[in-house]
Amino acid sequence: MIALLVRFVLGPLVRAVYRPEVHGVENVPLSGPVLLAANHRAALDTGVITFATPRQVKFLGKAEYFAGKGLKGKALAAFLGGLGYVPVERGNAQAGLAALEAARKVLDAGGVFAIYPEGTRSLDGRLHRGHTGVAALALATGAKVVPVALTGTENLQPKGARIPRLAKIAITFGKPLDFSRYEGQDYAPAIRRSVTDEVMYAILDISGQEYVDTYHKRPSEGAA
Repeated sequence: MIALLVRFVLGPLVRAVYRPEVHGVENVPLSGPVLLAANHRAALDTGVITFATPRQVKFLGKAEYFAGKGLKGKALAAFLGGLGYVPVERGNAQAGLAALEAARKVLDAGGVFAIYPEGTRSLDGRLHRGHTGVAALALATGAKVVPVALTGTENLQPKGARIPRLAKIAITFGKPLDFSRYEGQDYAPAIRRSVTDEVMYAILDISGQEYVDTYHKRPSEGAA
């Protein structure tokens, strides 16, 4: 019920208010497993993808967000579930494997899962080297990979703003990538790296960002 409310009531309302430019939505296959691989500019990117994609999209979410008690906690958990978040424990040695397994279940069921290959938001506006989880999922499930470019979302909620502001934003869906030629080679590190790089260059092609061939690291606490 919450998912339907988000999709058919909240979604149209958000689109009417913010009027995002949506390009290439026809590139998202209407059936079968699909992996949306997006650049990451802001915390609200997940919402933008949710409201712009013609199919329900699943994302990873911190398990603690779903563990709240009382009416407020249950309401938050229901809302996040409606947005498509899948709860996953983080902060332990098995976190990465748990995240991949959660994503794989969605794809194996023929669903749509969204991932940010950079691993974190870009604080300098550039597109950084991708982690190979995107390749591991694509190769293991046979999912088509659709590159996604988000533009202007970093202006929706600038630092210090509690309520999202009106800003010109755009989301572009690129042509789906098929990696079936690598069937049976999903555990080969060189293949994973090659697939990931191909995905990142596809994102680069539609985003127009500057590319940096290094992983993006957030500054440490207290850094200037």
